[in-house]
Amino acid sequence: MRQFHSQPATCEKDRRREPINARQADAGSDQGKTGMIDPLYSLSGFCVGALVGLTGVGGGSLMTPLLILLFGVHAATAVGTDLLFAACTKTVGIAVHARTHTIDWRITGLLASGSLPMAALTIATLHQFDLRAAALSEIVTPVLAAAILLAALLVLFQKQVIHLASAYGDRIAPGKQAALTIGAGCVLGVLVTLSSVGAGALGVSVLALLYPRMRIARIVGSDIAHAVPLTLLAGAGYWLLGAIDWRLLGSLLSGSVPGVILGSLLAARVSASAIRGTLAAILCVVAAKLLF
Repeated sequence: MRQFHSQPATCEKDRRREPINARQADAGSDQGKTGMIDPLYSLSGFCVGALVGLTGVGGGSLMTPLLILLFGVHAATAVGTDLLFAACTKTVGIAVHARTHTIDWRITGLLASGSLPMAALTIATLHQFDLRAAALSEIVTPVLAAAILLAALLVLFQKQVIHLASAYGDRIAPGKQAALTIGAGCVLGVLVTLSSVGAGALGVSVLALLYPRMRIARIVGSDIAHAVPLTLLAGAGYWLLGAIDWRLLGSLLSGSVPGVILGSLLAARVSASAIRGTLAAILCVVAAKLLF
């Protein structure tokens, strides 16, 4: 990262408001010399996309730490870019689920009524405190690690969560069910905005607990329909903070689309439980690496 030269005191406020990507000018100028699509980023997008196609989870949980740990992307830039990456890829999912009528728009609306205001509030808070790149990283990294650990547990114990929902979910009164859905949306709004993790594994698990009689395809569809506006709003907030790498986003998308297609085609031929166990182990290692 470029080191700043000494500046007069009157310029300190302007320097603090300099976008994160501008502070990475050296890296950005080097990237600009090589075309629009980076093959390594595309390969990463392909691998993560294939895992998402195979398991249905793992997008934000893997992509953001991969960008931080392997490629040295700033934490805030990795989160912001991954949020828009998720919004783009899951928009295709909405079209598919809408065509097959596997979206409960009422539940999607309840989640969004909690998550969207909290996402906007979280972005506004980050902007209001005028956090520098280092301070923003200190917030994002531990939240990201905690979210990844939670995602790993949910991936590993997904069957148990569904069984628990079947046993106790019917005891929740309808009115309380709606309030808990809005509350879950509030938590997801903050967590996804700060880490880009949670819209998939956590959202599906929460809905499975609250709506145990709903078919899993409808739960997944409703969760995807909610994730698109949430990640789009949060990603737009990071864009306002100057934390989006558009070239990186294009490279990731160029690889993820064929990866998701391939993973979806292979999903019926491989052991989902083995893949989920491996994915959970990888997520635990990644979270530990982020923390230590």
